Amino acid sequence: MTLIDSSPGRLALGVPVAVWIGLGSNLQEPERQVRAALGELAALPESRLQAASRLYRTAPVGPPGQPDYINAAARLETRLPPRALLAELHRIELAHGRRRDGTRWGPRILDLDILIYGDARIDEPGLTIPHPEMARRAFVLVPLADVAPPDLAVPGVGILAEMLERCERDGVEPLGDRAAGTNASSIGSGTAGQRDERRKNNGVM
Repeated sequence: MTLIDSSPGRLALGVPVAVWIGLGSNLQEPERQVRAALGELAALPESRLQAASRLYRTAPVGPPGQPDYINAAARLETRLPPRALLAELHRIELAHGRRRDGTRWGPRILDLDILIYGDARIDEPGLTIPHPEMARRAFVLVPLADVAPPDLAVPGVGILAEMLERCERDGVEPLGDRAAGTNASSIGSGTAGQRDERRKNNGVM
């Protein structure tokens, strides 16, 4: 990957990369949390939100007694390298009140995961791409299919349509037919101006 200096003084890739992000929440008005996070993805530096899936209500995986999740997926084009993008996602989670205590699959206010980053395969402390659980998770694959072609090849994992065929979809229910965040009005109030201002300041494509 070729890196260049970006306008805010951070490293950026020379060409934009297609990236898919998974979103989830099951605490503190989960639908609101996910819609707000989509608006914040639209405002990321060196990036452009290209599409957002419908919202899905999904059964929780992990400790019993959790409320249902709201899940979605988004497609970005970004010039941020993987670690810089991950840092931005963690910043958004923190702003929503997420605190990482090491608990796996527990309830959370907001979870943002890099599912696919171009054709990259990364296995480093704190960062594994493609996401290691995605092939077995209907709450990931079903929203992803809203914003990715069925023949999408997930590096080292397989073809999206084939993974969907093998995955049990029980417990994944769409909230409606309309995409959650393909335009400013559906992302949520207050995000359009922030997005436009961030794009002006950060030289977004």
